[in-house]
Amino acid sequence: MQKVLVPVDGSVRAEAAVKEAIRLAKVGAVREVHVLNVQANIFSEPSMVYLEPEKMDTYYYQQSDKALAGAADLLRQAGVSFTVHRAVGPVAEIIVERARQLECDAIVMSTRGHGKVVGMLLGSVSNKVLHLSHVPVTLVREPETDFSGRLMAS
Repeated sequence: MQKVLVPVDGSVRAEAAVKEAIRLAKVGAVREVHVLNVQANIFSEPSMVYLEPEKMDTYYYQQSDKALAGAADLLRQAGVSFTVHRAVGPVAEIIVERARQLECDAIVMSTRGHGKVVGMLLGSVSNKVLHLSHVPVTLVREPETDFSGRLMAS
């Protein structure tokens, strides 16, 4: 694996995927890390008539900055070089398309953690990426919280 794409949304789960990319870079399995944030298009066509394009662009850029901040910090602290990418649109489709454009060898991303049944009902981004991707996709889950050491209330 030479190039890896790591889509992030600013969540703790996404940071787990970044940590996996860092691990792969540290062992020499990855030479290029590309971090991508895709903002879903939240403005409907009728609302776009009343909004200035610059305001929409500023909004998406600010939201993307927030989502990328944690990943960038982790990569910098680990000493792993990376390139940041931003996009707006259908999330899964853009992740797969950007991996193709960047000629990535793999995608490392997190799951939302809803589980199989809820994921099927809601349709998850990770599930769509798995089905659309032309390269291997590694799904990383944040470790479950261990409550076994807590006292039970009686």
